[in-house]
Amino acid sequence: MIRPKTAPKTTLPRPRSLRELVRACKEMGGLPRVAVVRPSDGFVLRAAVAAFEHGVAEPVLVGDLGAARAKARELGLNLSPFEAIDAQDDQEALFAALGLYKAGQVSLLMKGLISTASLLKAVLDKERGLPTQGILSHVALFRRPGHKRLMILTDAGVNIKPNLQRKAEIVRNAVNTLRALGVKIPRVAMLAATEKVNFPAMPATLDADLVAKMGAAGEFGAALVAGPMALDVAVSIRAARIKGVDHPVAGRADILCVPDIESGNVLYKSLNTFSGAEMAGIVVGCDAPIVVPSRGDSERSKLSSLALASYLAQRKAKEQT
Repeated sequence: MIRPKTAPKTTLPRPRSLRELVRACKEMGGLPRVAVVRPSDGFVLRAAVAAFEHGVAEPVLVGDLGAARAKARELGLNLSPFEAIDAQDDQEALFAALGLYKAGQVSLLMKGLISTASLLKAVLDKERGLPTQGILSHVALFRRPGHKRLMILTDAGVNIKPNLQRKAEIVRNAVNTLRALGVKIPRVAMLAATEKVNFPAMPATLDADLVAKMGAAGEFGAALVAGPMALDVAVSIRAARIKGVDHPVAGRADILCVPDIESGNVLYKSLNTFSGAEMAGIVVGCDAPIVVPSRGDSERSKLSSLALASYLAQRKAKEQT
């Protein structure tokens, strides 16, 4: 459910930073409601309240309300403006939140004091879950340090060791996300340790080559896909020139697709810790954007994650009207 705030804009703003993304949510004229599942953790409550204060989303609290209100008092947070539904265990809270979505009462979901695996398992439940468009995957949106544009890193949070088919679906989810953010022809780099296929020693290089061929055949629509491609070649025009790689994606990648969750997790945390890059991470691939904040994320990153989910939900609502 998206409550109107102001008259909606006829053209959607294209954010070029995570701060612009937060502002864009407010400018779009809606206030999506987010079901916060088991909201009794402090960092989740702070993020939910901040999202409401910034005009990003309106929380609906689903879980142990006694514990949530006690934590809110401890932190000095006011939960009185928000709808709240009492649920005493994980399963009750999960299916209550999914029921709210199916009834049109909320537009997105946020993980609270519950495991990501439990949340995604409920979302994928054949009888009580949500429709999917393929597979679920994690997208991390960030502004490349020193540049005025947003990039996506995927998948650093859901698919552990994806096979070729799953990698293609991961790319599709990321491309669709970036298109929704206003990038008409996303450039995808299938990351590996080298630009040459080296099979069987490096299986990721063969998968990258095959996904790139799928892209060339139009499998992902208007998108440019290259692989295998080392990280430096994907993001540095100078490195691409030195290594003699001539491809429209080289040095200009919008999407970095990693071979597995381990390399993705390392790259995600390297960007965050060494470069100070602010990250917005959500799970995509089903009807509702799913916010899965980590305790290690900054308060700003948690707000940005909610903003990304809110932006996609509002975009979807506008396309359906």
